Amino acid sequence: MTRLLLQSAVSGLLVGGLYGLVALGLALSFGVMKVLNVAHGELLMAGGYATFFAFTFWGLDPFLSLPLVLVGMFAFGVLLYQVAFRYLIRFETERRIKNSLLISFGLVLILQALATRFFTGDLRTITTSYSSEAFVISLLGTSIRVPWVRAGSLVLAVVAAFLLDWLLNRSGFGRAVRATAEDWTRAALTGIDVRRVYLIVFGISASLAGIAGAMIATGYNVSPTIGLTWTLKALIVIVLAGLGSMRGILVAGIILGLTEGLAAVWVGPFREVVALVVFLLVLIFRPQGLFGRRAYG
Repeated sequence: MTRLLLQSAVSGLLVGGLYGLVALGLALSFGVMKVLNVAHGELLMAGGYATFFAFTFWGLDPFLSLPLVLVGMFAFGVLLYQVAFRYLIRFETERRIKNSLLISFGLVLILQALATRFFTGDLRTITTSYSSEAFVISLLGTSIRVPWVRAGSLVLAVVAAFLLDWLLNRSGFGRAVRATAEDWTRAALTGIDVRRVYLIVFGISASLAGIAGAMIATGYNVSPTIGLTWTLKALIVIVLAGLGSMRGILVAGIILGLTEGLAAVWVGPFREVVALVVFLLVLIFRPQGLFGRRAYG
């Protein structure tokens, strides 16, 4: 029983890192732009397909293809912003959120339909020479297997969270982002190019979704319909963490993963119900989230 609990906890930790990675981009776009992009999962799906086809046709290792996916998804995010979201900048926050929901729901339908048309509805996954390999660690005298692919996903999530936190809190661009998130009209009056900030932020958000999609294609499956599942996970993580801390988003993702992993031991297929109960308790007793603070201040 001890071994089962420890193995479930480690598995939950690893998938929790992926939850955090998925949530980072969505938290960034919502926290700065007040745009709730429910098509974030479809951006993740696009990154997963890009990684899959780079591996299939070019033989490019998924981890080595990450720079290409990052740049490609940044460009795709910039395009989406220019086509669909840039018109929202003139609206007040409440109207911006409502309209972004409508626009992004439309994007969900469009991107799913395009993916089904061009890639079919088959499940795709990347199988590398190390996909089934794992290293063994000893915990409390028990041997626990840790898959290399999922461990790599966790490392990527940690690096992404700390780099994003540094960008927002230690760089000149980060100061512009935080000022824009606080009050975009005052930021514009001080000379900050708000449209440029929004453009870059949305591009970074899409890049993070693409990286998460690459990891999902490597350790899980990619299909045209995976977006909603991962978007919901990201929203739960954001509510658990609260806006304002990228490292907090990662920790909240790990908490969610651990909760699901340990719950699977006792309640099996109902593990997600336990995670939702935790989500509701946080929402009721600490609505600002576990790590929430004023927007990127």
